[in-house]
Amino acid sequence: MTEATLLTQVDVRGVATVTLNRPAVHNAFNDDLIARLDRAFTELGADPGVRVIVLAANGKSFCAGADLNWMKAMLGYSEAENVADSNRLAEMLYRIYSCPKPTLARVHGAALAGGVGLISACDIAVAAEHAKFGITEVKLGLIPANIALYLVPSIGARALRRYGMTGQLFDAAEAQRIGLVDEVAPAERLDAIVAGIVDALVAAAPHAVAECKKLIEQVAGPVTEPMRRDTAKWLARVRVGDEAQSRMHAFLTKRPG
Repeated sequence: MTEATLLTQVDVRGVATVTLNRPAVHNAFNDDLIARLDRAFTELGADPGVRVIVLAANGKSFCAGADLNWMKAMLGYSEAENVADSNRLAEMLYRIYSCPKPTLARVHGAALAGGVGLISACDIAVAAEHAKFGITEVKLGLIPANIALYLVPSIGARALRRYGMTGQLFDAAEAQRIGLVDEVAPAERLDAIVAGIVDALVAAAPHAVAECKKLIEQVAGPVTEPMRRDTAKWLARVRVGDEAQSRMHAFLTKRPG
């Protein structure tokens, strides 16, 4: 029997935990995991018994971005196929961002590229102090197009310029300084910090929490469908370009870029 790549559990208080479960590949995205995340947040968001959703992961890392086999398949995609693929990722991230229930990322390990996107799409994030982060797309000749819609509100354009254009890694303290995560904790205290925030969310009036979330989106500027479509197309154009193709080939075949 194949082990589930995404685990979902809801406790008696209505606290749902959605756990990435591809530890052998550092919880990297592929088509299946993207579809499962989209479906999970759609269903949990519509469930009246769910009060809070915690996004967590099994294994050493939180999420390492794109799965290598998925990336290899992309090398043969046309621009139209790349657009369709990028749109699926864009819609999954938006499903998390627009979920009517409060969402909290529990970041216990490394988060790279799309993994950073998952964090920024959540309402709140807590990270273990040893966690590492990186907006690393440019190293492969790509751009953080889909995730930029959520990174700019969370870390600001200035920090995105620094880390999006360099692809440099940064630690949990820096992630907190720029606004990617709200709190940093020693590994042994991570669950206690997450539990405290969950307790506060459950204690709050659920309708007021939902309305507060909608209010913040409206005053901060909503992520619209045209924005999602445009960024997905932008990423697709870059993916099929000579530079990205060369860099991805070099990375996937482990030869110098």
